[in-house]
Amino acid sequence: MLYLAQSGTQNPLVPNLTELITGLIGFFIVFGVLAKILLPRIQRTLEERTDQIEGGLKRAEEAQAEAARLLEQYRAQLAEARHEAARLREEAREQGAQIIAEMRQQGQAEYARLTAAAEAQIEADKKQALVSLRSEIGALSVELASRVVGESLEDEARQRRIVDRFLAQLEEQSSAAEAEAAR
Repeated sequence: MLYLAQSGTQNPLVPNLTELITGLIGFFIVFGVLAKILLPRIQRTLEERTDQIEGGLKRAEEAQAEAARLLEQYRAQLAEARHEAARLREEAREQGAQIIAEMRQQGQAEYARLTAAAEAQIEADKKQALVSLRSEIGALSVELASRVVGESLEDEARQRRIVDRFLAQLEEQSSAAEAEAAR
């Protein structure tokens, strides 16, 4: 370097022509090798990465769309299930009300039947008691009348007429007493 500085003939800014040509040939050889071998590999790697990224984005969008579709489907199923549950509750409520109404109706019918049966039984017992009382009253009144009159009242037809007349008078008296009490 000292030598070049002392000679002063050569400008340091201007390169030597042989070095320049050798450098350019080496540059083009290296650049050609890089362009033929390395550049396609770099391009392929970049394209693969781009495809992976775009594919990943596309798959993510598809997955997101699928998730949104499934979410909407689940929401629709949930809404349908809620609607069905509400319908079943309403149906059960209506059936419960219908069962209660039927049970009330059956209870009222049973009450009416039991009341009618009890009234019929009371009426039958009343009639039986009246028949029994009539026969006892008849027998007692005939015996009493026989003792009072002093003659035998053994004739059955006569006994009946006397007893019936006596009971009719008793019924008239009790009816008159009830009418007077009602006033």
